[in-house]
Amino acid sequence: MSRPEPRARPACPILLAAVLGLGGCATSSIDLAPARSDGAWQPGTDENGEILAAPPSLLAGKGRAYTLPANRTLAQLPPAAALDPAHDYDLPELIDLAQSSNPRAFIAWDAARNAALAVGIGKSAYLPYLAATAMGGYIGGHGSGSASFSGESSSSSSRSTLHAGVAALSLQWLLFDFGGRDARVQAAEQAAVAANVALTGVHQRIIHEVSVAYYQYDAARARTGNFRRTLADAGVLLAAAQARYKRGVGTVIETAQAEQNVAQARLALVSSQGVESDAYLGLVTALGISPLSKPRIAALPDRPLPPDLDVSVDVYVAGALARRPDVLGAYAAMKAEQARARAAESAFLPKIFLSASTSYNASRSSIDAIPAVGQQSATVNLDNRRFGSSVLLGVTVPIYDGGLRSAVLMQARNDAASAEHRLARTRDEAARQIVAGRNALRTSLASHEAAAALMKAARTTYDAALAAYRNGVGTLTEATQAQDRILLAENACTDSYRGALSAIAGLALATGEVDAPSAASP
Repeated sequence: MSRPEPRARPACPILLAAVLGLGGCATSSIDLAPARSDGAWQPGTDENGEILAAPPSLLAGKGRAYTLPANRTLAQLPPAAALDPAHDYDLPELIDLAQSSNPRAFIAWDAARNAALAVGIGKSAYLPYLAATAMGGYIGGHGSGSASFSGESSSSSSRSTLHAGVAALSLQWLLFDFGGRDARVQAAEQAAVAANVALTGVHQRIIHEVSVAYYQYDAARARTGNFRRTLADAGVLLAAAQARYKRGVGTVIETAQAEQNVAQARLALVSSQGVESDAYLGLVTALGISPLSKPRIAALPDRPLPPDLDVSVDVYVAGALARRPDVLGAYAAMKAEQARARAAESAFLPKIFLSASTSYNASRSSIDAIPAVGQQSATVNLDNRRFGSSVLLGVTVPIYDGGLRSAVLMQARNDAASAEHRLARTRDEAARQIVAGRNALRTSLASHEAAAALMKAARTTYDAALAAYRNGVGTLTEATQAQDRILLAENACTDSYRGALSAIAGLALATGEVDAPSAASP
């Protein structure tokens, strides 16, 4: 009789324990979050200070517990731009520097390149899909047994192996889909157009921002010069007051007032220098270079402003709507959404495809059997090789999908309608910006003309008041007031001139006619 085989242990308890253990793996990640909400998170770090995704610890102390550990990899100052320390950069050079250094230009360029690659991805649907597959495997087994009957026993053993390999080459080709691929390629092409237009728009905004920041910095620098002249004028009044006091015709109060006037002028100069530093930082920021860079900025050339605009605003609006980047981009986006809607409509139509494949199958198997003693062992070896190929031409017709295609089509049509509304809103916003920019320019030109006349009159008044005070027929108060008025007039003239240039840049941006200024233009 054969020996009884041992009983198999039940697998249910082991399987249940494994399932319960695996079930706790997802919720165990809660340990990565802070244990409490009333304290700061103190993460674990490696040797470089980089934060690790590990269970945190909550410090009991209050001091440095609210300061995150320093990552030494990030503790590096941004490199300064390669600038000539002995060269004064004018506006065209600053714009060239910004266009080659501003990260926004690189981001927009990468987006345009990705959009162009998406067109190629869409066109790849016209080509066949070819794939190669190879598999190999091995299967082996062996067994033995023994039996006894009436005092006699016998035993046998067997062993079998199987080696197999399969290689296949398959081809799939969509021949016709009723315009679905065409629509998707058209959508990708319009998206690429929109991305390219967006890159141009980014460069236009960079030119505008650098120009405005340059004008603001030059205005702040000019105001600082005005305050320096005011401080010098205050010193002249102080010298006149001291001279009158020495001659016995002045008073101590006049001298004290003159000294106070000098102190106020010095304080105003310090404040103006702070504003100038902030404007300089704003210009460096607009350039997109490291804030540690210190480019030398050339002074703005004194050139005449253009005459008042006599062109109808309708002419500006009509021309701008045809070339503004945001309008052109919205138009391309609308055409892309319309193409996507056509692609969704093609999902309801049949598709004709071609499928072909060829394969090679090879296998080898062997079986060895060793029967009872005294008999020769049996061995069987089998080899098999097979080639196969097929070519199929088929049609697939969508019948029912639970309303999925209808919902996708409705979404695509809604997106197309929204794109049309966005285009209309963009056109209206463009017209508003053009009207506002034209009004700002006309106001700036008129303000500069009035400020120039005011500065001329204020300078005449100050010279007369100073001469009268020196000759004893005027008062210090009148001379001080004239000094304040000339400072206000100079600052107004400075601000109105740079403001007019900024308004010109703003109108150019609004009309989509932004060009980098040359060395011959402000």
